[in-house]
Amino acid sequence: MIRVFIIDDSALVRETIKDILSADPEIKITGTAHNPISAMNTLPKAKPDVLILDIQMPEMDGLTYLKKIMQENPMPVVICSSLTQNGSREIIDAFAYGAVEVITKPKIGTKRFIEESRVRFIDAVKAAFIAKLFPSGHSPEAVPPKLTADVILAAPADSSLKTFLKLKNTPRLDPLIAVGASTGGTEALRVFLKSLPESTPGIAVVQHMPENFTRAFADQLNRECSITIREAENNDELRSGLALIAPGNRHMLVKRKGFTYYVEIKDGPLVNRHRPSVDVLFRSAARYAGANAVGVIMTGMGDDGAQGLLEMKNAGAYTIAQDEQSSVVFGMPKEAIKRGAVDRVVPLHEISSVIINLLNRKFLNK
Repeated sequence: MIRVFIIDDSALVRETIKDILSADPEIKITGTAHNPISAMNTLPKAKPDVLILDIQMPEMDGLTYLKKIMQENPMPVVICSSLTQNGSREIIDAFAYGAVEVITKPKIGTKRFIEESRVRFIDAVKAAFIAKLFPSGHSPEAVPPKLTADVILAAPADSSLKTFLKLKNTPRLDPLIAVGASTGGTEALRVFLKSLPESTPGIAVVQHMPENFTRAFADQLNRECSITIREAENNDELRSGLALIAPGNRHMLVKRKGFTYYVEIKDGPLVNRHRPSVDVLFRSAARYAGANAVGVIMTGMGDDGAQGLLEMKNAGAYTIAQDEQSSVVFGMPKEAIKRGAVDRVVPLHEISSVIINLLNRKFLNK
């Protein structure tokens, strides 16, 4: 049983979150509070495994309380916020202070959003719980995903695999790197991208993150890295020295026109319980880049990306998984390894050098 405590200044939001989470038999709400000051008296008695925390609250804001918790009594914290683009910098700070996940507050009365919020809240809490118990903790059963990447990009028939493999014989195509991450991915991506030179081929990244926050995340990475990093827009070209981050709440596909790769940004249902979905990105990379691609699956809960990475490998791409020791949650990489989708398992700090060496051997010496 996962014990959860909720801190939010809105009674309606607290009750909505409580109702969403209480529907899962593995989750128990042990307490709520309208602000951090009030929570200081009740939180120790509630003994939560996971804390859900708002950012903007009276008396003490969520970021101040987050820093206090991490200094005095560290626990997994899921940030639940309605901050728009203007406040998304605070969300990036929350990750830096130790938050495990960030989710958007449910929009009361919006049926589709409430249903998707249910999926995202439950997954975020379970991912945070696993991160707390990492590396040897018990993993609660995940609810099976409702939809696969088929709803966005149809799976190839086995007989058409040869079409993908023809890309092996297209030397004029530049290589492409496709990366997927979830829980713990913000820091993993920072470590990975900071170590890449400006000559690195184009990179397409899916990080599970709500809308309005991915642009601030990309901007922060751009300030820290040698390569250019920005939130992707529809039809953006992928070029050397550029990494495109999928916008929150939109799927991102890689496509090819002539000898140029570009991204397509699409709406659509949740795939493997996520939007953007790593599987959608990886499947498109398999289809349009084939053996000219490198696939990387990083830390995260669940199996999003595992099937797509297998399709990339079957299409001739070289595939890499982050190892268990350096993963915050060894879910997505583990599932990809189990399916035979991974060529090499690598510690986080070595992924960039492995890719650079691979590119030098496989592409520059053609």
